[in-house]
Amino acid sequence: MDAAAVAKWADACVRSLDVLCADINGINVYPVADSDTGSNLLYTVTGARDALRAETVSADVGAALGVLARGAVRAARGNSGVILSQVLRGLAESAGPGRESLDGPALADALTRADSVATAAVARPVEGTMLTVLHAVSVTVSEPSAAAATAAEVAATAAAAAATALERTPAQLPVLASAGVVDAGGRGLLAVLDALVCVLTGRTTEPQHTLTAPRGMANVPAAPLELMTVQAWEVMYLLDGVNSLDDVNGTGGTAPDPLARLRAALSELGDSVTVAGDGAGSYAVHVHCGDIGAAIEAGLSAGRPHRIRVEPLLAHPPPEPAEPGRDRAVVAVVHGDELAALIHAEGVRVLAVGTGEVPNAEELLGLITGTGAAHVTVLPGGMELTAAADRIAGHAMLEERDIVVVPCASPVQVLAALAVHDIARRTNDDVVAMAEAAAATRRGELRVADSEAITWVGRAHTGDVLGLVDGEVQLIGPGPATADNVLAAAMDVLGRMLDLGGELVTVLTGTAAPPDIGAVLGLRLRAERPEVELVCYSSGATDAVLLIGVE
Repeated sequence: MDAAAVAKWADACVRSLDVLCADINGINVYPVADSDTGSNLLYTVTGARDALRAETVSADVGAALGVLARGAVRAARGNSGVILSQVLRGLAESAGPGRESLDGPALADALTRADSVATAAVARPVEGTMLTVLHAVSVTVSEPSAAAATAAEVAATAAAAAATALERTPAQLPVLASAGVVDAGGRGLLAVLDALVCVLTGRTTEPQHTLTAPRGMANVPAAPLELMTVQAWEVMYLLDGVNSLDDVNGTGGTAPDPLARLRAALSELGDSVTVAGDGAGSYAVHVHCGDIGAAIEAGLSAGRPHRIRVEPLLAHPPPEPAEPGRDRAVVAVVHGDELAALIHAEGVRVLAVGTGEVPNAEELLGLITGTGAAHVTVLPGGMELTAAADRIAGHAMLEERDIVVVPCASPVQVLAALAVHDIARRTNDDVVAMAEAAAATRRGELRVADSEAITWVGRAHTGDVLGLVDGEVQLIGPGPATADNVLAAAMDVLGRMLDLGGELVTVLTGTAAPPDIGAVLGLRLRAERPEVELVCYSSGATDAVLLIGVE
């Protein structure tokens, strides 16, 4: 793959995406069903090709790819266009200066670099999208079998991996399955790779690929154009002057990374946040949000925004569901990957955040919009998570959806709510049932005191085992948190809770819990309260030794 092949590839990409533009627009349902992904990709690659045509490039393949990438960044339209520009930038960075061509292993390395650069530009990568397809390509071409392959063979392997990954996207992103289509951005990326195969092999016809989800997945007909409504705004601009900023806070010291602050600010405003560089100091910024001014102000705090473009995000109202439950979804937000995996295994879309962390607006918006449902019930596993969910429920990006947050002070209440969830029920009845189950679940926990403190039941010393019921300290057990001390404290807390009644105890163990504490606790509970059933799961949380729920 040399500089001449790069120029031919750019031409081939424009021709291919021009042919596929309408089809790709037709399957564009995520993150917003605004039917413009094909147009955005075509505009982006056209700008990249024109930049390459306008500049005299040596036989250096890295230089040719660099010009192509910079042209793509400046012309990038939409989230998909920005990501494609970063694919080109990754290829250029991997090729480097002074190289006339890329052989098979070098092209494989370049595709791997493209994956990392494109992913790094996106504030919140989502499974089942263009980035997922790109990552599958990276993994496949990195296999040992690619070490002896030619560039044409690597390109063919990459395209085949992309095609396979594209077919899996509906199973990874519910909104795609609901619409019965594959990811539009991923289809565009596949077209780009197919075009590369044609250039490197001399083949003149690109393979045909289906745009629909595999058989058996749901299918929702698209709404007519006249029924589309403005959901929010797509804000894009180029950003220069970032590296010239010194001490934006006026403190005399080095300012925090302006790009990191920009990403954080945009992530609080909306979703589909990308900040993508061209390798020469300019950045393409993209966000879907409800506050145009705030998005531009965020750019002003980081550098010099210019070529600002704002477009309405037009979305179809959800059609009438074809079967019960198709119009609604339940999602959860919890601390701990193991707890999130437990909930996900029940078929519930879940967002896991670190202990003590609160998800930003983009993460929550992505969680909700990714369901493709008109009515979404949110189960947040803690007070701070409930507050974050309440804030996002009224976000401008969600105006077309009915969002209900079921208050949960503990993840055991999330599990109780999910236990009564029934998709066959009427929506309101199901929400009420989940809310009542969560509220009726008394919560307890064991923690290890990290400092001295005065509580309602006396002074706690560092290392003591604290037993809490409904958020209040009820006992102070001796430290350290050995198996015997934790067991004694847990039985004390359970005794206080079960004295008020209860038939089912749920225990979530944290990372600091003694080994086999669930089995030991079950034996003690069976001996002392045989009428009570106990279930125990690992939560992966680091803040509590045990979380306890009584129903």
